[in-house]
Amino acid sequence: MAAVLKIGKSELDIRTLLEQLHQHQLLPRLVQEVVVDQAIEDIECDPEAAYKKFCSQRNLLTEEQQQTWQAQNNLTQEQVYMLALRDAKIAKFKEDTWGNQTESYFLERKINLDRVLYSLIRTKDPSLAQELYFRLNDDGDSFADLARHYSEGQEAQTGGLIGPVELSVPHPMIGRMLSVSQPGQLWSPTPIGEWYVITRLEKFVPAQFDESMRQRLLDELFKKWLQETTQSTAVEPLLA
Repeated sequence: MAAVLKIGKSELDIRTLLEQLHQHQLLPRLVQEVVVDQAIEDIECDPEAAYKKFCSQRNLLTEEQQQTWQAQNNLTQEQVYMLALRDAKIAKFKEDTWGNQTESYFLERKINLDRVLYSLIRTKDPSLAQELYFRLNDDGDSFADLARHYSEGQEAQTGGLIGPVELSVPHPMIGRMLSVSQPGQLWSPTPIGEWYVITRLEKFVPAQFDESMRQRLLDELFKKWLQETTQSTAVEPLLA
């Protein structure tokens, strides 16, 4: 079988190339790109506008910067234009397919998109955890000081302070506690795995449906579609 690709000293025929794609787990990525190409093949975009946006997104503001980037990525001018046009087509595909769904999707996802700033102390000693809770709740000791001295995780370096992070980031049990907390609310020691954790909500930062969030949700919906479509796409070698 004739070689179809040469890499260094290695000449690969089509069968070996397919074996390499499988072995290095590159075939799923290739399938994804083919699925995208099939989805956007009939979409029309202005090539010049696409190129300008492509360069702007990469801060390639001068012709010299554009040529340098092109050389660094070993691309011809035509290939850069094709990349830019493909990006524009994908953006239009996302907008045409899910643009009118983003607000309702945001409302579905909002509970996990809201952010919290919270304090945490964790220890494997239940007696110590109870003592620290009483010192916080009854004696008014500083959470930051106690966390620095007694917490056994990385949060000790920040005085127990974590965030702001989305509610989906902490352990699910901590996330549920914080989601129903009022700022300043202190939770008694809670066993989570091998740890006993004390948490206090410092600040609640609700997610906003702005343009940045809208683009993020469009990307999420696209990735979800791409994963599902790729998994359901038949892939079979056509070798004699």
